[in-house]
Amino acid sequence: MKIKHSLFTRRRFLNSMIGGWITAMGTAFLAPIAKFVFPPNKEPDEVLLPKSDYENMEPNTVKLFSWGAKPGILKMNDDRSYTAFVAVCTHLDCNISYLPDQRKFFCACHDGWYDENGINIAGPPPTPLRQLNVAIDEEHFIITKDKGNE
Repeated sequence: MKIKHSLFTRRRFLNSMIGGWITAMGTAFLAPIAKFVFPPNKEPDEVLLPKSDYENMEPNTVKLFSWGAKPGILKMNDDRSYTAFVAVCTHLDCNISYLPDQRKFFCACHDGWYDENGINIAGPPPTPLRQLNVAIDEEHFIITKDKGNE
C-alpha cells in the first residue's frame, strides 16, 4: 500500500537536522563552562587511613590512597616521617608514580619529573606537587589539605 502524503516532509526533516546540530554544538560549548562553575567532585577536607595498613612501610616507599576523585600518595621518608601528595601532575592532571631507585616522582604523559619532595625539576610541570598534611593518632593516619598550598 502506498501512502499518498508523507508524514515527514523534507523541510521538516532538514529543520530537525539543523536544530539537532545547533543543540549538540550548544551543549558541547556550555558543558565545560557548567562543569567549571559547578564542579562535580569536590575535594575532601580530610581522609582517614587505617593505621594498620600504612604504619609498616619501609623508608623510601609509597602507598596510594584515594583523595576524592584523585589518587594520593603517602611516602615514608628516611627519617620515618610521612609526606603525602595529591598524585596527579600539575601540568595536565595525569597520574604520577614514584621511582624509589631514583628517588623521583614521574609523570609518563609528558615526561614530567619531580624530586622526592614533590618539587618540579624537569619537563612541562609548572608547579610542585600539591602537598597534604599528615597527622597520626592511635588508629588512623589523618590526611588534610595544606592551607598554604591550595
